[in-house]
Amino acid sequence: MNTVENMTPREIVSELDKYIIGQKEAKKSVAVALRNRYRRLQLDEAMRKEITPKNLLMIGPTGVGKTEIARRLATIVKAPFIKVEATKFTEVGYIGRDVESMVRDLVEAAIVIVEKQQHSKVYLQAEKNAVNRLVKILVPGIKKEKKQSNASNPFESMFQGMNLNQEKPVEEEEEVNETITLNRESIKQQIRNGQLDNREVTIEIKEHKKSMNSPMNAGLEQMGIDLSETLGALRSKNKVKRAVTVKEALDILIQEESEKLVNQEDIYSKAIHLAQNSGIIFIDEFDKITSKSSQSGEVSREGVQRDILPIVEGSQVSTKYGAIQTDYILFIASGAFHMSKPSDLIPELQGRFPIRVELDDLTKEDFVKILTEPNNALVKQYIAMIATDNIDVTFTYEAIERLADIAYRVNHETDNIGARRLHTILEKLLEDLLFEAPDMQMGDITITKSYVDEKIAHIVEDKDLSRYIL
Repeated sequence: MNTVENMTPREIVSELDKYIIGQKEAKKSVAVALRNRYRRLQLDEAMRKEITPKNLLMIGPTGVGKTEIARRLATIVKAPFIKVEATKFTEVGYIGRDVESMVRDLVEAAIVIVEKQQHSKVYLQAEKNAVNRLVKILVPGIKKEKKQSNASNPFESMFQGMNLNQEKPVEEEEEVNETITLNRESIKQQIRNGQLDNREVTIEIKEHKKSMNSPMNAGLEQMGIDLSETLGALRSKNKVKRAVTVKEALDILIQEESEKLVNQEDIYSKAIHLAQNSGIIFIDEFDKITSKSSQSGEVSREGVQRDILPIVEGSQVSTKYGAIQTDYILFIASGAFHMSKPSDLIPELQGRFPIRVELDDLTKEDFVKILTEPNNALVKQYIAMIATDNIDVTFTYEAIERLADIAYRVNHETDNIGARRLHTILEKLLEDLLFEAPDMQMGDITITKSYVDEKIAHIVEDKDLSRYIL
């Protein structure tokens, strides 16, 4: 059986079908693009360097599955994935996000993946260490402090209160008698059995640095500098106390112990390698940066295109973890292109997205399938949520068809927002039930076609009303 790294295009499409209805051509194109990455890695190094990803441009209205296809694709192959909006970027020299920031965000996503992989390898040892730490907190020994003498340093008093970022821990000795040892062994067993999961305990953990989203930090990120991290290095590595349950404490301490057992520099190196060879960057609202888009008052949309071009072509971007090459990152751009067309992009950028996929408008039959077939189907979600109040909800097929018909009709009579229309309609349909369910204790409820008509048909008939409510 194929692993996620070398799945065939047919297998990739089959996985996407579990979550996304229709759009066969788009699924086929992204599956081929993904398989080509595996094919490239099987070649000798000389040929491998010559082959770059064939980037995709998805064209279609909102709500038809463009973003979901890209996101699920990354999930299937466990690849670093980020979604950015082209309209958030500004040309170099203006205040705002520079286009290179999307590559830095991709590296951050890759670090999360690699950290999980590395932490899983040391989990058993990390858990053992964490349990030992937790046991010592729950059953402390008898401690004696060794006070440090100040006589040897007459100038030390001059620096009291000043933080020189020098850690001088007070030496402690712990005396453990037989009773404490037996208690600790008993507590250790209870922790492993989950008997103390809900007991509260106070632990000391490392203080997490908070990122600074200031204009100054936004400018420095172009050089791969994180101002918040730079300032954080000047502060002492403080610890803060937190009152948490034993279960939460164990998770926190396992995380801390895992970080001690792995080499952070190795993680950064592997993350950069993963990002530049397997990363996927999804650029939404690509049509909004054409010179003929309807948006006005925005800073140099053509300038943003020219800034994106070298990244898509292949260049080196500096990050705080090291430099990354963008030559083999897969870029997937998408846009509705209602007021413009792909040929309105600058010619050089058009050539960097050779695969064009036009996604279809959703039909009534598609809406029926969206409501019922995917693993995360909306109807399944609402049934599961209401079941938490001991209410079993069932939808008749006629009710599902009626909901699909309403969604299709409203989309064509107002704005076409694709499958997102179903969220609005279902929320309005089940509003009273969601409100009353906690007071109904137990029961079975069947949603029929007549119930759908009673709740929302009158809104659909009033075109002015449906514009505001549905």
